[in-house]
Amino acid sequence: MGKQIWKPGNMLYPLPAVMVSAGDKEGNTNILTIAWTGTICTNPAMVYISVRPERYSYQMIRDTREFVINLTTEKLVRATDYCGVKSGRDVDKWKEMNLHQEKASTLEYAPLIAESPVNIECKVTEVKELGSHHMFLAEVTAVHADEAYMNEKNKFELNETGLLAYSHGEYLGMGEKLGTFGYSVKKKQTKKRK
Repeated sequence: MGKQIWKPGNMLYPLPAVMVSAGDKEGNTNILTIAWTGTICTNPAMVYISVRPERYSYQMIRDTREFVINLTTEKLVRATDYCGVKSGRDVDKWKEMNLHQEKASTLEYAPLIAESPVNIECKVTEVKELGSHHMFLAEVTAVHADEAYMNEKNKFELNETGLLAYSHGEYLGMGEKLGTFGYSVKKKQTKKRK
C-alpha cells in the first residue's frame, strides 16, 4: 500500500487540549479552548498559544498581555469542548460549565480555572501575526499544581490527573504508560552477589 499526498496542512497530532482563561480591564473574563499551544523554552520558561483574531478572548489577551493555560482532564472533556465551540460573546462559559475562578498570583486580569489540576500563568512578551492565527509568545510567571496529586514523597503525579489530548478532531485520554524518558538506552541493573 502506498501513501496519499495531500496539500500542506497541520497534521501534527496529538496535541494538548487546554482551556485558556483571560480577562479584560473592565472585569470581564472568558475561557477558550486551544490546541495550538506548546513549550518554547526552558530557561526562561516560555510557552505559546495561537489564537484567531476573531475569537472573543483574543482582544483580552492582546490588551492585557496575559493569560492562563489550564490543563484539562477526562473529567473536563465536556467543558473543554464547550469552551471551544461556544463564544463568550453569547454565553457565560463559567456558569454554563460550572467552572470556578481563582485569583492568579502574578497576573492582574486573567483568572485560574479552579477545576484544572495545573494552571500556568503567562505574560505575553511578543505577538506574531502569522495568518489565520496570531501567536502569543509568553513567559511563564507561576505554575499552580493541585496538591491532591502529590504522592507520599511530595512528587507531583501529573499523569494521574487523567490528562486530555486532541487528535484530528477527537479528544482522547492519555492511555497507559509505555516507557519513561531515556528507558531505551538505560543500562539494565545487574544484581550484586552477596
